[in-house]
Amino acid sequence: MSKMSTERARIALNGPTMGTRWSALLFADPGFDPGPVRSALQAAVDEVDGQMSTWKPDSDLMRLNAAPIGEWIAVPARLLEVLRLGLEIGRASGGAFDIGMGDAVMAWGFGPEAAAPDGIRTAMAASRRPAHDVLEINGEHVRKAAPIALDLNGIAKGYGVDRLAEILRNQGISDGLVGIDGEMRAMGLRPDGEAWTIAVEAPDAERRTPHSILALQDAAVATSGDYRHWVEVQGRRLSHTMDPRRGAPLIASPASITVVARSCAEADAWATALMVLGAERGADLARQRGLDALFLLRDDEGNAMGVGVGRLFSEEPAAIASAGGR
Repeated sequence: MSKMSTERARIALNGPTMGTRWSALLFADPGFDPGPVRSALQAAVDEVDGQMSTWKPDSDLMRLNAAPIGEWIAVPARLLEVLRLGLEIGRASGGAFDIGMGDAVMAWGFGPEAAAPDGIRTAMAASRRPAHDVLEINGEHVRKAAPIALDLNGIAKGYGVDRLAEILRNQGISDGLVGIDGEMRAMGLRPDGEAWTIAVEAPDAERRTPHSILALQDAAVATSGDYRHWVEVQGRRLSHTMDPRRGAPLIASPASITVVARSCAEADAWATALMVLGAERGADLARQRGLDALFLLRDDEGNAMGVGVGRLFSEEPAAIASAGGR
């Protein structure tokens, strides 16, 4: 039998989701039919988007947002899972990660509508309680104890990546690389026995270039930065990451923060939380929580400098990342 007949084929799948695209890379035996896998992957991210989107007025999240204060609302299991995790990380981060910033996100033009000056003033003047103090969960039901607009953009893509990985496992595929936009999750190893390599992007709004390389095995990675999604106000670019204390975009923050964790939802949310906290407070909390994080900071000339926290980044920004067993 020839060597070619036994080689595993490289299968690259992708499709639309959440205003961007999902991807999956795997290697399969000859004769493998990718059609059913592609359909299952698309259905999984469609479910996440259908439950958690703020761009779809009929999503389960928007239905919860529209519900009266104090009324228990039944929510589907996957949305409930993300709400629980979002509240957990909100508490652990001291409110730096807050899923209750939907009014500010919309007002500043990071939702379906353009920025609205009246909405901006209202969002900045609002008296805020963190979502983990407002949202109550009892079994499969959720209620709001006070007015709040929920937004899961800081965690939903990461959760979608986790669902992609789960689908591959359910299809009997133990090795692969899945992602949505810049959030990625590695499963097992490549066919050559090496870890999956992923670039950490340099914080450059004009072009896409790598700053460093991660080798991932059974781990997820997410990056939050100030250089991809922004609005311009009075000639100044403002990041899409909201400061819960102000109801407005962050004024000063690291250029980007990359977090490696067991799940992509966790990495996604913690990357946002550390951006809000900033380099010093964020690094302190990352050390306390045992997080693996790479902070990219700009010097006076605008060049990116890497500051690493955790076992993966304390020595070199490029490292083998394995979250198994942690």
